[in-house]
Amino acid sequence: MALKPTLAALLFSLAAIHGIVVVAVDAAAAAVSRGGSARRIPAVFAFGDSTLDAGNNNRLVTAVRADHPPYGQDFPGGAPTGRFCDGKIMSDFLVEALGVKGLLPAYHSGSEVLSDADAATGVSFASGGSGLDDRTATNAGVATMASQIADFSELVGRMGAGKAGEVVNKSLFLVSAGTNDMIMNYYLLPSKYTLDQYHALLIGKLRSYIQSLYNLGARRLLVAGLPPVGCLPVQMTLAALRQPPRPQGCIAEQNAEAEKYNAKLRKMLTKFQSTSPGAKAVYADIYTPLTDMVDHPQKYGFAETGKGCCGTGLLEMGPLCTDLMPTCTTPAQFMFWDSVHPTQATYKAVADHFLRTNMLQFDD
Repeated sequence: MALKPTLAALLFSLAAIHGIVVVAVDAAAAAVSRGGSARRIPAVFAFGDSTLDAGNNNRLVTAVRADHPPYGQDFPGGAPTGRFCDGKIMSDFLVEALGVKGLLPAYHSGSEVLSDADAATGVSFASGGSGLDDRTATNAGVATMASQIADFSELVGRMGAGKAGEVVNKSLFLVSAGTNDMIMNYYLLPSKYTLDQYHALLIGKLRSYIQSLYNLGARRLLVAGLPPVGCLPVQMTLAALRQPPRPQGCIAEQNAEAEKYNAKLRKMLTKFQSTSPGAKAVYADIYTPLTDMVDHPQKYGFAETGKGCCGTGLLEMGPLCTDLMPTCTTPAQFMFWDSVHPTQATYKAVADHFLRTNMLQFDD
């Protein structure tokens, strides 16, 4: 079915790097990050948006899809899978580093039937364009966070009580959501909320989803806040459309608002941990490493951080990033693949950061 994408629909493919929640019942990643041997994590389950979507949107009637070239050109086999990237995404690098398996597949890929054995070692339920606010997902025609968690509950039922007890309680859970809500609702559409009110709504929703995972057995949570939203190429382009010319650097106001949200998130996590027996809720700072990539690109081998590799790199994403568009010859030297989504080089650096730092806090 041919879709006629609008600017709003295209922008719903935003799955900018943002809040990553890791729920772990094992400190294995800490040992991995130190190069030591770790008790094996049996499975990894991912929830959220396109930063973790491995192809769940392929089955949906939505413009927010990446199951076409040039997406996937650097993925093993060189074919698009539905990942919003030139190659692997962060969850793929994490499962490989933790020794679980080589890639984290989509629960609803639409192209192949997921075996019970593969599902038992982890899958992604994430849906590109989703967010903490249900309106973000429904307006984009993608899966809400609640429906993703419902899919996980269904999978637990398929496993059976015995198998689920062995797997779920020792698994690693990843959740990434929040940036689409800010960009697609607060910054793009008329809102009845003040900034503080919308932050409160999002953090309240996030706490509810964390509680749902806790009720399903999750006990150790690693929760990252928003990224430097004002550094996304598409945000700088939209700023230029409102008031030319295009900013030479990141949008300072949006970055400051992301930091404000992150401070509120840290307080929520502290309270959640104090009222949830057995839970450990750790805030993961994703804002700082991504800002460091922008400020010191040479450290990461980047030559370009202000635009994506696909097309002009200023607005292309999802259905606008096609094989009719030229792409850069060296994606590994670009921080962004399209105007929103990182390259696999960026995802690899972010995954390494989490393994080196945040997972260590579960060693206490």
